[in-house]
Amino acid sequence: MPLRLTDSLRTLPGVGPARAGSLEKLGLQTVEDLLGYYPRGYEDRRLAATIASAPADVPVCLTLMVAEEPRLSRIRKGLELVKVRLVDDTGSLTATFFNQSYLKNALREGETYVCFGRVAGTSNRKQMTNPVCERADRVKYNGRILPVYHLTHGISNNFLAGLALQCVEDCAGQVEEALPHELRQAHALATAEFACRNIHFPKDETALEVARRRLIFEELFSLTCGMTLLRHRRDRAAGRTFLIPDVEDFLALLPFNLTGAQRRVMEEMAADLSSGVPMNRLVQGDVGSGKTMLAAYGAWVTAKNGCQCALMAPTELLAEQHYRSLAPLLGQAGLRVGLLTGAVKGKARKELYAALEEGTMDLVIGTHALISEGVAFANLGLVVTDEQHRFGVAQRAALAAKAAVPPHVLVMSATPIPRTLSLVIYGDLEVSVVDELPPGRSPVATYVVGEDKRQRMYNFVRKLVGEGRQAYMVCPAVEEGEDGEAGQGLDLKAAVSYANTLQTQVFPDLRVGLVHGKMKSREKEAVMTAFAAGALDVLVSTTVIEVGVDVPNAALMVVENADRFGLSQLHQLRGRVGRGKHQSYCVLVTATRNPDSRERLRVLSKTNDGFKIAEEDLRLRGPGDFFGERQHGLPQLSIADLTGDMRVLKQAQGAAEELLRSDPDLSRPEHAGLLERVRRLFADHGDMFN
Repeated sequence: MPLRLTDSLRTLPGVGPARAGSLEKLGLQTVEDLLGYYPRGYEDRRLAATIASAPADVPVCLTLMVAEEPRLSRIRKGLELVKVRLVDDTGSLTATFFNQSYLKNALREGETYVCFGRVAGTSNRKQMTNPVCERADRVKYNGRILPVYHLTHGISNNFLAGLALQCVEDCAGQVEEALPHELRQAHALATAEFACRNIHFPKDETALEVARRRLIFEELFSLTCGMTLLRHRRDRAAGRTFLIPDVEDFLALLPFNLTGAQRRVMEEMAADLSSGVPMNRLVQGDVGSGKTMLAAYGAWVTAKNGCQCALMAPTELLAEQHYRSLAPLLGQAGLRVGLLTGAVKGKARKELYAALEEGTMDLVIGTHALISEGVAFANLGLVVTDEQHRFGVAQRAALAAKAAVPPHVLVMSATPIPRTLSLVIYGDLEVSVVDELPPGRSPVATYVVGEDKRQRMYNFVRKLVGEGRQAYMVCPAVEEGEDGEAGQGLDLKAAVSYANTLQTQVFPDLRVGLVHGKMKSREKEAVMTAFAAGALDVLVSTTVIEVGVDVPNAALMVVENADRFGLSQLHQLRGRVGRGKHQSYCVLVTATRNPDSRERLRVLSKTNDGFKIAEEDLRLRGPGDFFGERQHGLPQLSIADLTGDMRVLKQAQGAAEELLRSDPDLSRPEHAGLLERVRRLFADHGDMFN
């Protein structure tokens, strides 16, 4: 009886309880799961040769007969050899198999096998080591392009490829066609069945490319549709309608003038807040562009309308920083502001919970603690998340769920993201850009230097510290040998040993601190607080300071092995300095002689515009910097890596916009498969499309 997509993999030959458990670790339970588990690479086993014609050390397939009975030798404990003589019309060779004693009886004299491997040795003494042998009348893997999968303990590639082959042969024709026929024609996309067969067992390179393009397009198309559906749903949801007070009353609270960009975003927020539809707005702006004042404005309008605001920051340090700046500012207008972090315990925590539940607190600033079970609001009207890439859709939704009526949502990010990508990452949000720095902030002077200038760089650190300033020194690794790189020829600076060297040999008279991601939160925050208070001159760090406390006195950022970082990340690090009245500097140290790498770093010395840098990063490196671990909250993509797929992304976005114009809810019968595909892609987000 042929397989069906919904069948359990446990029904397949060779899948007992142990293997079933291993497959589940890979997320594979049904036939459909396995068909959607795409290979990580391929092994080309199509090149056929004879013993005489086989090129040296190139993997080939040979059709060979076993000339004599295999011999088994036990060399020592844990090492067994099977040797056998194989022949064809052009010669003979010896095949040696290590620790595969079962082949002694499996390879039978007089039978013919297709053997895949490398032929080595001299013309009269040819040999193969561990070739993959299949009986010539039962060939499954040799002579074709074989998929190579991500594996786990107890699952070999041959075993998984065998399961995949059976599932593809029985069920590829059952895979539902999610893309409408006209769309496939317009974009020259293969059918779902063709893509399924050829992504696992491609007929040739062209078929593989056609299959990949179809699946990448489908995934990005479904992602764009899903994000747009979320936005449509939000636009139709009933939200609170706020009355907007006279903005001059808010401006009177501030000890400085706002920039034109800040005023423009405030107007956009006011339009959202008074529209009757929940605001869902992303505010992007470089470090120091004044996004916090926009959060203050939102909290002020919310309080004036009798509602509460919650501001969630990724670290206790950042939450405390927001509290220190916003509590006195908004206190002038009578707003009651509280701070909720892991450090708030016992009686103080209970009182804060009570104030939120009773509605006697207007604004609470905190960390993930805000989404914990005990937190309840009397009337939550606005949710603000800072440094959005550290959270995600799920946490944003968890905080918003604490409101009786869908609240307004403001999302702030200092990571400038090119528009093409922001449509994917933040497709359910309206985007505002704060593209103007407050007056008086001078650009950070940025220099790219080689190892030969190291002593001069150290002298510069000493000079600035002598003038009363402080310096950050950032390393790519925490400890020697991390990721098998530092200390193994690549000479990556490791924070722990570098801090020790600086304190004992380079700056014995200065106060050197150390902070990195492997330290406990309390330790990290104690060091950062000491640096902010001026108790340290030099802070050696990993990228944990990328989102961190505001230290106006820090005027120098040194980044070691700068070529190891993306431009956007370097720009974020540079944003840690230049926050005070002193001229600030960023020194990018690199030992690389690669002209492209050095040219890439020089982009930072030419501009302080985060969006230009982000576009350049995207052009040079693809969007790994923007995604990677920061993709929290986005559906997990199976095949589209967005690194080489930007052209397909733009096509998919255009196609999704066109289709949704004619069927905004994907409610037509012919779009049922697509809606189901979108639901599956967003499966981790519960019932958002029901």
